[in-house]
Amino acid sequence: MKPNRFLERRRAGEVPVGHMILEFGTRGMAQILERAGLDFAIIDTEHSAFTVAQLADLIAWFKATPLAPFVRIPQIEYHFIARTLDFGALGIMVPNVRNGEQARAIVHAAKYAPLGDRGVILGNAHTDFQAVDPPTYMAQANENTTIICQIESVEGLENLEDIASTPGVDVLWVGHFDLTQSMGIPGQFHHPRFLDALKQVVEVGQRHGLGIGAQPNSVAQAQEWLELGFNVISYGGDFSVYLAALSSAVAEVRRLAG
Repeated sequence: MKPNRFLERRRAGEVPVGHMILEFGTRGMAQILERAGLDFAIIDTEHSAFTVAQLADLIAWFKATPLAPFVRIPQIEYHFIARTLDFGALGIMVPNVRNGEQARAIVHAAKYAPLGDRGVILGNAHTDFQAVDPPTYMAQANENTTIICQIESVEGLENLEDIASTPGVDVLWVGHFDLTQSMGIPGQFHHPRFLDALKQVVEVGQRHGLGIGAQPNSVAQAQEWLELGFNVISYGGDFSVYLAALSSAVAEVRRLAG
């Protein structure tokens, strides 16, 4: 089974650093992110146009590198979770988890018995098309599969303890835009109520030994959240990083050209 570099970093007490793929679903992205020194990639299927076949290709390309391929599914549905893991993803990110009941449903779909009730197919993509010993593999898969619950609503904040205490949940992840929208302060990332919410997620996550993740859009924002206690970082989405770098370079070229 492919090692989960994300979990390896976490177990070593380090901060895993990743990146989200929303636009550039090409075969070269896996190696590009490997060259950038990243630990994991999140392939987004909530806000992107990726087809199921494109998703399966991306996961396969990332599995050829040391990076851990994760997928953000569109919503909490068994088929989104189990099928994505059968493609070979090593983790799932689930948007807008609102309560412990939803968190338990996610774990139930993602884990094999006795931890859950994920349907079993072996010898396909997630076992690298190899025959495996079922009990051994299923136990390893349960251990190696990362579950990320996004906290993106006031309701999620109110039920944070129940979500965090769900066995099998690995990471609490603040969806900062959605959370501020739910709080009635969209995009106000320095608002006192939003900062209090971040501190609440950090406190609960630390108490339960979980990863506490977010996706900053700048190094300055990453520094702020790391200083608050976040210990998992996905640096930007592919198109935003590309656009920012290209815009800055083009502006400088125009300045030099007079």
